Amino acid sequence: MWRVSAGGKRLYAARGTSRPWRNLRAWLVAGALVLMSVLTASEAHARDAYRVDVNTSPRSLRKLLEAHLDIARFASRKDISEDQFEFLVTATPQQVRDLIATEGYFSPVIRTDVRTVDGRREVTINVDPGPQTTISSISLSFRGPVATEDPEQEHTARFAFTLHEGDPFSQGGWDDAKSASLKALQARRYVAAKIYHSEALIDPRTHEASLSVTYDSGPTFTMGPLEVSGTRRYPEQIVHNVNPIAVGDIYDVRRVAELQRQLQNTPYYASVAIDVGNDPEKPLETPIQVKVSEYPYNSFRGGVGYSTDNGPQVQGSYSYLNTFGRAYPFSITGRIDQIQRFGQIQLSMPPGERAWVNSVLASYTSTDVSNTQIYSARAGVQRTRTSQFIDYGYSILYYQDRLTQNVGPPTTSRALVPSWIWTRRNTDDPLFPRSGNLIHVEAGFAIKNVATDQTFIRGYARGQQYLPIGQRDLILLRAELGGVFTSGGSSGIPASLLFRAGGSNSVRGYSFQSIGNNVAGSVLPTKYLITGSTEYQHWFNRSWGAAAFFDIGTATDTWGEKVFYPGVGVGARWRSPVGPINVDLAYGIRNKSVRPYLTLGIAF
Repeated sequence: MWRVSAGGKRLYAARGTSRPWRNLRAWLVAGALVLMSVLTASEAHARDAYRVDVNTSPRSLRKLLEAHLDIARFASRKDISEDQFEFLVTATPQQVRDLIATEGYFSPVIRTDVRTVDGRREVTINVDPGPQTTISSISLSFRGPVATEDPEQEHTARFAFTLHEGDPFSQGGWDDAKSASLKALQARRYVAAKIYHSEALIDPRTHEASLSVTYDSGPTFTMGPLEVSGTRRYPEQIVHNVNPIAVGDIYDVRRVAELQRQLQNTPYYASVAIDVGNDPEKPLETPIQVKVSEYPYNSFRGGVGYSTDNGPQVQGSYSYLNTFGRAYPFSITGRIDQIQRFGQIQLSMPPGERAWVNSVLASYTSTDVSNTQIYSARAGVQRTRTSQFIDYGYSILYYQDRLTQNVGPPTTSRALVPSWIWTRRNTDDPLFPRSGNLIHVEAGFAIKNVATDQTFIRGYARGQQYLPIGQRDLILLRAELGGVFTSGGSSGIPASLLFRAGGSNSVRGYSFQSIGNNVAGSVLPTKYLITGSTEYQHWFNRSWGAAAFFDIGTATDTWGEKVFYPGVGVGARWRSPVGPINVDLAYGIRNKSVRPYLTLGIAF
């Protein structure tokens, strides 16, 4: 019977009452030391390199042995003496046993053959690993306050244990499962939780493993005041203003992560490190140590890109973070692409209580698409707040737009629009979501003769829902609704507040913003918008997938005369190191056109 046990952080291994099972790491270290001394003493007796073939299955075992067996690792060296070679051959069977035991194979049959062919030694290692050990039972128990104080946290820790009965046993999987369960227990209340005892009983006759772990939760921790370090350029009060944690709150790793995100969402800090003490003797109001590294006052940023909607683009920005000597961020931003030119200046105040930020801004946008030119100027004030899952925004902006089309003279419209913006993010992964949803809502209004040409109410909403299918696949649902409600037509309403559809993040199969009110070839923005999309994604592995989708939508001034534009297509999906990259080929059913699309990131 094999026994692998752990108490606290100590690990040992034994086989019945016989000699101790050699720990793999200790064996490799000792072998390396012996080899170094032997090689140093025998360099004068060098011979040609030898060849090693490892024959076993599955493939993962062969790769493991080829990577870690000493005789394989030293095969390329030409200074191995006869004594050294014999030592490597003799040590090979035990090293094989130790290595494949970490993957749950405890009854191997090993044969090592050495022969010389044309003056060159050839080593063939044949390994029949035998049956892989499977897990027959798992016992998780908890001691400490968690048993009576927070049963839900105990349930969370049990659910996080990644092994199940019937799974193959491996040392790596066993260690990972214990670590995942402990991490889940430590995530709320019990930051000092530890593994009190763990044991894996291996029966080599039945090839079964019986696992048991006991966790000690330790006391409940509450969070104390912030202890801030690293602030030199900007006031320390900024850190306290964005802090969502109150003294006395129960420790929760999500709240700590929210504090870190809040700090990194400000323009002041290049890096943020947060540490919470885990001394079980001092669990109440444990100080939160925050160490920041600050950005300099001045910064320049720039970049180039490409999208199928906008073509090549160049963008840049300049920021000065200490305007008036009071940490007021001032920024100038610009972007030029194939259809749009955009520029903006903004002056903000440092975050106030509860992380609210007040700012003034002015921007100018020139858009030329679908034979329609829109020149839009904006200026106003806004108040915004970003939290872990929800963003809020209030603004009063003045719009003045000029629209030019194929027929008729240019038209100018203006409006003073108080508005409200709300965004909610609730996904399992912010970069590569598989479940959850994203929702964005806007609402605003304008009153005629109050710096406004026509009274209206404007609403807009978009959302994405991710539905996992099995272990790899998912369904993505996307919808978009917009409306400008007024007693008259759309004249007098700034064009940048109206709607058009079509493009990679709207209705695929049609060119960017080509769905709207077509007047003599000019596609004008409209009062109403509705689009929807259903997409099925199949993932071949962690990085690569394929998709099939159906999009449909319309943009119209008169709902009774709406015309829907459907599109279908297929695409490739790549979870790249910089974010999701989508390549699509779509067919516009109404226009009978085929269009490619390339997008980077989540369109939200």
